[in-house]
Amino acid sequence: MRMKNFTIPKNCAIWIALALLIFSGYDIEAASPEKAQHGGTLIYAVGAEPPSYDGHRESTYAVIHTISPHYNLLLKFDQNNYPKIIGDLAESWKISEDYKIYTFKIHKGVKFHDGSLLTSRDIRATYEKIIFPPPGVISIRKAFYSVVDKIETPDDYTVVFRLKRPSASFLGSLASPWNYIYKADILAKDPRWYEKNIMGTGPFKFVEHVAGSHWVGKRHEGYFRKGKPYLDGYRAIFIRDTSARLSAIRGGRVHGEFRFFSSSNRDDAVRTMGDKIQVQELLGGSTNTVIFNCEQKPFDDPRVRRAMTLALDRWEGSKALSRIYTSAPKPCGLLRPGEELSLTEEELEKIPGFSKNIAASRKEARNLLKEAGVPDGFSFEFLNRPEYETLAIWLIDQWRQIGLNVKQKILEVGSYYKLLRSGEFKVAMHYISEYMSDPDLLFLVFLSSDVSPSNFGRYIDRELDDLYLKQSMTMDPKERKKLCYQFQKRVMADMAFSFPPAGWTYRIVLHSSKLKGWNALPHHFLNMDLEDVWLAKE
Repeated sequence: MRMKNFTIPKNCAIWIALALLIFSGYDIEAASPEKAQHGGTLIYAVGAEPPSYDGHRESTYAVIHTISPHYNLLLKFDQNNYPKIIGDLAESWKISEDYKIYTFKIHKGVKFHDGSLLTSRDIRATYEKIIFPPPGVISIRKAFYSVVDKIETPDDYTVVFRLKRPSASFLGSLASPWNYIYKADILAKDPRWYEKNIMGTGPFKFVEHVAGSHWVGKRHEGYFRKGKPYLDGYRAIFIRDTSARLSAIRGGRVHGEFRFFSSSNRDDAVRTMGDKIQVQELLGGSTNTVIFNCEQKPFDDPRVRRAMTLALDRWEGSKALSRIYTSAPKPCGLLRPGEELSLTEEELEKIPGFSKNIAASRKEARNLLKEAGVPDGFSFEFLNRPEYETLAIWLIDQWRQIGLNVKQKILEVGSYYKLLRSGEFKVAMHYISEYMSDPDLLFLVFLSSDVSPSNFGRYIDRELDDLYLKQSMTMDPKERKKLCYQFQKRVMADMAFSFPPAGWTYRIVLHSSKLKGWNALPHHFLNMDLEDVWLAKE
């Protein structure tokens, strides 16, 4: 069965103040009143392994797709009514009239996998680790929560967040799929314990992680939602190569993969599997970016960085890449296309590097390199991950046309992040990839490196920091859009700290028709707790 989803812009409540997307389908069988069945083990492919087990410090899907079933969140997005926010551990909540006090009531009777009861103290300890991390602890999204003044727990089942000012995106920030709720007692003894260990309240308990092979979870019999999960367990199989993952699906060795495939992969699967495969597709929630270590010569010179964005024939390249890679056929800015605050095609074309006159752009690029003293044939290494190799091959060809000689250095996720964090790279493939298209969230990685730990570019730019704060505080969508335009232009062109080389991700998910109870949402970080998933029997 093939299901295709389209997106329609829709204004949301104050918590996000921008258009998110609601999707509808066509050519779908009528909604079935099928009753969920218990039993069975879900087996699925994951293209990479988690560099650590701590969702608060990581940003790769390898963590979300492998580890999320072990944890609960405070809030989450409703998979059946996206972008509606619903409670996970939160039973109810209220917001003060000035939007500065958020009070949550927590479910009673929730048990950690060791049998101990969860209380508001665990929620508070988790968020204090995220927002106010102790020395030596990495929390890459702490800047996203800079609006929080303090967290209070007036009783065992009440948590109160007090803000310094109103925030358009705060409620959505508490539905972050990265914010696994940890045990306060463990954090008090060792705030880094969760980097190598698992202890949550989620629907599945940890069984084992065999490096290079698989990850296993089993049903949490004491889960607080009676009757769930439906599965006996799950097994995530680590398969690096895309063709091997597709082959595993076609051969029935796995039930699917929850990230994305290309349109050619989809066509191949549908042709060979027929009604045994289900396809869910929609515009995704991420895009690749090129980043520079701005402490490394000659990439400390903005002229060199600008030349490298000017070299890219994005309009023709995006069309070609959409057939063989997981990107949409048009280039994009730093926000999901079609959103209220996103760049229009007309606005995008005005930004240097996004012009359709590629000959003029490359002429300017060569002049900039000459001015910066970069010789023709200059060579450097481009740090990359296996899943982005196709895009990098295209990039390297584009840079060759302005006289740059580039070689890829492809590393597995753990080693890749180690080099990014240590600064042992010059230019790298990266991405902006978050669970909602909110500037407060997607722009974080471009703030000064002393403000945002997720910025691997090692630069300080107070103008960007100021623009970020202004757009975050602005509740008028028109004014906020102007500020977002200025921010994107400075990042992608004026300073060229980073830029997307092609289109936004187009998410195509392939899974067995036996897999039920799971909906693809715009971002592959969402809906991965597997709580509602079940397998239809023969």
